[in-house]
Amino acid sequence: MNKIKRAQCYELDDPQRTLIHKEIILEKPFLKKLYSEWYGYFIKRARTIDGNYLEIGSGGGFLKEVFPEVITSDILELNSVDIICNAQQLPFKDESLAAIMMLNVFHHIPKPYQFLEEAQRTLVPNGKIIMIEPANTPFAKFIYTHFHHEPFDTSGNMEIEEGKPLSHSNQALPYIYFEREKDAFGRRYPLLKIVDLNYHTPFTYLLSGGFSKPSMLPGFLYGFARNVEKLFTPFKKFLGLFYLIEIEKIEKKIE
Repeated sequence: MNKIKRAQCYELDDPQRTLIHKEIILEKPFLKKLYSEWYGYFIKRARTIDGNYLEIGSGGGFLKEVFPEVITSDILELNSVDIICNAQQLPFKDESLAAIMMLNVFHHIPKPYQFLEEAQRTLVPNGKIIMIEPANTPFAKFIYTHFHHEPFDTSGNMEIEEGKPLSHSNQALPYIYFEREKDAFGRRYPLLKIVDLNYHTPFTYLLSGGFSKPSMLPGFLYGFARNVEKLFTPFKKFLGLFYLIEIEKIEKKIE
């Protein structure tokens, strides 16, 4: 039985499925190169400030292998991460983190406003939240609503049901917080500033097959595929499947 079929034998919230997802990434060259590129975005932006770096939802990835100083974490009981914690209650002191990184995690957090409060508390001044999340573009909305098992509800609430870390989600939560309710975000988190909301990757994730399908292209064609994809950059707000989101903690103003 191949690993894709093995993963599907487990429920989404079973830690074993997360571990198999990591194996799938590492054994699919095209998908691994895509993840490596995304991790490169994290590392480049995080290293602009010295300090402690935290990844949330690390269990299914391999950031630690390319960024050894990162503290890996997950809400699932996994031996492969440094700490087990809930993003809504981070076990770190005030102003102790230089960067918090997440890959397709924010839209699984039941109460994202609690995570953002924790990020505002634990980040040092000029510290960053850096995340890659599903985008809300016409093409992305079509793909996510017709070909993906997770909900994509742009009119949804600011929170989702608790209890199942992976099977409970709303892929539109990043859009809701950082676009639809952007003004409310600014009022609620006066020290957090959205500095980048960059749409990207319309096609290469689909070509990789993700966790449920075989890759459509071999790994050695990844560079070629990315170069072709870059030709569509002028249309990224219509075609991008993902956002690269960067939020910075600003210095507290002295009254």
